[in-house]
Amino acid sequence: MHPSTYGLKPLDHSGVTPPAEPAPLTRRNFIAASLASGFALASEPLFAQAIRTDSAGLVAGEIRIPVANGDIPAYRAVPAGKGPFPVVVVVQEIFGVHEYIQDVCRRLAKRGYYAVAPDLFVRQGDVSTMTDIPAILKDVVSKVPDAQVMADIDATVAHVATDRRAKASRLGIVGFCWGGRTVWLYAQHNPKVKAGVSYYGLLDGMKSDIKPADPVDIGASLKVPVLGLYAGMDGFVPGTTVDRMRSEIDASGSGSQIIVFPNVNHGFHADYRPTYNAAAAQYGWKLTLDWLKERGV
Repeated sequence: MHPSTYGLKPLDHSGVTPPAEPAPLTRRNFIAASLASGFALASEPLFAQAIRTDSAGLVAGEIRIPVANGDIPAYRAVPAGKGPFPVVVVVQEIFGVHEYIQDVCRRLAKRGYYAVAPDLFVRQGDVSTMTDIPAILKDVVSKVPDAQVMADIDATVAHVATDRRAKASRLGIVGFCWGGRTVWLYAQHNPKVKAGVSYYGLLDGMKSDIKPADPVDIGASLKVPVLGLYAGMDGFVPGTTVDRMRSEIDASGSGSQIIVFPNVNHGFHADYRPTYNAAAAQYGWKLTLDWLKERGV
């Protein structure tokens, strides 16, 4: 699958058999695992429109997040100064916490947020060095249990809360693609989240023994307001599924909403990819910032 076609047709999960138990973190994982220093190899070629946000006025770089049996890497960007600053967890695409996700953290920090993106695939593999998208989906993404993801984000929030520059009581979450699906699930998992934004997160079709629910299954029980930003030409998320999710969140009373941008593809915010649409991305980003601010993040 070429990066230019990713997102234009439904994913095929046939033949994928996830493990019954999560792969354990080993001491070698703790010592060796680190974040990508650039863009993930599978996301190439890099397009010239890719946005690069500098770190002037910020404290930005890799940190370690203590988890139940070790630690995982994360990228953090926070304004230089005492704070405290509201916290936004940024959840990665299938390409991991590479340069694009790190840049999103810096963009949020420039707007006064303590932004942190934990590497949620570290137990299963280093996707930044993989070149084949189907292999990433089969060998890594399909093997990441939702329970592990929820626990790692919980640990990230708990760790950040110990930093006096962070005001974790004002907590938001933003995710893209795989991370967009995670936003819906984490908003249901942690009702202390003030607001979430899901960029074209998959709404169904991902269930397995280690992924017990899709967003459409939990939409009606949401308490946290989530803004879903979706693409009208998205092969991963058809309009009928979006309509179903709308019905579910309308029944929740959470105030969640879904906006569909017509004539754009999955990945319209990913400025390093051919699916990028500047108008949709810029307007979506404004909606994101407004959504967080208006709901106390």
